[in-house]
Amino acid sequence: MALEIRQQLKLSQQLVMTPQLQQAIKLLQLSRAELVEMVREELEKNPVLEEGNEGGDEKDAGKETEEVAEEVPTKEEFLDPADGRDRLKEIDWQTYFEDYTQETYAAGESAEDDEERPFYENVLTKKTSLSDHLKWQVNLSPIDDFGKRIASEIIGNLDDNGYLKTTVEEVADVTGASIEEVEKVLFFVQDLDPTGVGSRDLRECLLKQVEQLEMQGSLAEKILRDHMDGLESRKYGQIAKALEVSLDDVLESAKIISNLEPRPGRPFVQDDIHYITPDIFVYKVGEDYVVVLNDDGLPNLRISSFYRSALAGGEKVDEKTGEYVQDKMRSALWLIKSIHQRQRTIYKVTKSIVKFQRAFFDQGIEYLKPLVLRDVAEDIQMHESTISRVTTNKYVHTPQGLFELKYFFNSGINTTGGESIASESVKNKIEEIIAAEDSCKPYSDQKIVEILKKNGIEIARRTVTKYREMLGIGSSTERKRYF
Repeated sequence: MALEIRQQLKLSQQLVMTPQLQQAIKLLQLSRAELVEMVREELEKNPVLEEGNEGGDEKDAGKETEEVAEEVPTKEEFLDPADGRDRLKEIDWQTYFEDYTQETYAAGESAEDDEERPFYENVLTKKTSLSDHLKWQVNLSPIDDFGKRIASEIIGNLDDNGYLKTTVEEVADVTGASIEEVEKVLFFVQDLDPTGVGSRDLRECLLKQVEQLEMQGSLAEKILRDHMDGLESRKYGQIAKALEVSLDDVLESAKIISNLEPRPGRPFVQDDIHYITPDIFVYKVGEDYVVVLNDDGLPNLRISSFYRSALAGGEKVDEKTGEYVQDKMRSALWLIKSIHQRQRTIYKVTKSIVKFQRAFFDQGIEYLKPLVLRDVAEDIQMHESTISRVTTNKYVHTPQGLFELKYFFNSGINTTGGESIASESVKNKIEEIIAAEDSCKPYSDQKIVEILKKNGIEIARRTVTKYREMLGIGSSTERKRYF
């Protein structure tokens, strides 16, 4: 087959994404906290933008924005010099979200867009870390400076659970000590509080705690040394037979072991604080539900009256200054319009969800109906991709609690009555069944299938297994309690 170079003409249509449109798409997908942060940054960077009076409602803000757009005297800046068309008005704000694909947006994102900042509450107080706690004990100990240096190297290689994540040989290479000296200091660190810290595996950690309890030579120690695998798989009968002891003795020792701490560093782990602020509220007023946008904390943006008056007055400015002001003016208008469009879209989607899930809002999770993105998209005449973006990281406060908007979209499972029930409702029923079971005789997945069938829900065993794992619930063997 011969290779040759050819020229080919191809006519196609595609949406050219300007930086302003990319900004609008980004705003649609931001969570409320991220939006507030982004608006604050724009207020600092753009002198044309300013924050309006507190309490201004969205309708007035939208009206002011339209008035500002009409009052800007330098409309020529928005025109294409080639044909004089108004590029700003050519944009269809109702459909540009729908035509824009997720893949295109992802390709245009920058690393700065995903920058994660810690919450302010996480730096207000500092909890004592495991490293600080151990170093404090080492500094109070009578070991020499070289031993403290080795101990510091060991402590620096502990993970959050308190386990040593390096080898004795590597510590010896770094500190210039012998392996014997490192092992001696390691045993010293393992005797510090919390007991078992610095262990290299679970067996060593638990044995150290058994030793501190002065249970050397006990059945618990024998089980940990020689039958750790059987203990993890709960094969107590095999352990009793191998050690030639009664099953009751094995169960008693297993109970003692279960009260030990497998992760000695756990009390020193500082969890980050993450608050969820709802984007929208749903209130029940009489027999109807009212949807209200949450504007608390969100700056009410408007165009600066100073720059508006200056431009309207026809004051002469140099070319660079004029270009700068016009660029900031365009950016401000796009930002305000994009925020209003975002809020209107969230409002429409939530109103539609309330209409479809009225039974849930009235009676709770058991009455949640199957719902897909297409149902809402057709109801409010928008594209499914728009609904998907709007419901991501957006939360609604309802009489039934706080939920992510995506929570209301789930598949349906048939019932014996020919109707459909939402998968979330089935998960809730599975959770209730397991919570009410006898821990000594937990239900198998097949038994749960039979119980659900009695309640009118037809479901396969593998589906029960999948839902149980999604809920973070172990199998019947893992849930079984012998004591």
